[in-house]
Amino acid sequence: MSAPAVVPPLPAQAPALKTRFWRAVCRGVLRLAGWRLEGSFPDLPKLVVIGAPHSSYWDGVWGLLMKLAVGVDINIMIKREVLDGPLGVILRPIGMIPIDRGAATDVVAQMAARFASHPRMWLGITPEGTRKRVRHWKSGFLRIARAADVPILPVFMDYPNKRFVLGQPLYASDNPEADMARIRALFAPYRGKHRDSL
Repeated sequence: MSAPAVVPPLPAQAPALKTRFWRAVCRGVLRLAGWRLEGSFPDLPKLVVIGAPHSSYWDGVWGLLMKLAVGVDINIMIKREVLDGPLGVILRPIGMIPIDRGAATDVVAQMAARFASHPRMWLGITPEGTRKRVRHWKSGFLRIARAADVPILPVFMDYPNKRFVLGQPLYASDNPEADMARIRALFAPYRGKHRDSL
């Protein structure tokens, strides 16, 4: 019997990276480290992808390796200043997108406009906004999903079992408080490297 796949296949409508070499390398690293991705990707061209619990720098390492292993083009928001420097040459091709965080800008509007101008776009966000435990998640992901009229895909980090688990897509309603409570409850069974998500 063959070993289970480290990652599930990417559906046809998902935005894909052209990284065949790095996909193979990252799959090998994840296999050696014992990490895997469970569940099925929705066959949707546009999504807001949220991941939690976010409790360690390692989340970004494993998350980036998983993203490249799958070959999915999940955009990650990053300060424009970072991408304008020498790191931009490396970070732009793997899905990092510049955000202008000036006082007069509206990140929700920037992302809604970006969704409107791209036929395929998945946007990744950590709703906690920090590695520390927080009582309240940032609501930006809900506001972006609602403004762009795209579903939200929860991705659960499960450090004890070395896995990322794909949830089911859901839509933001006109009741953000109820949406937040419903979504946070989905993450309750999962634990990050240093803590759970609640």
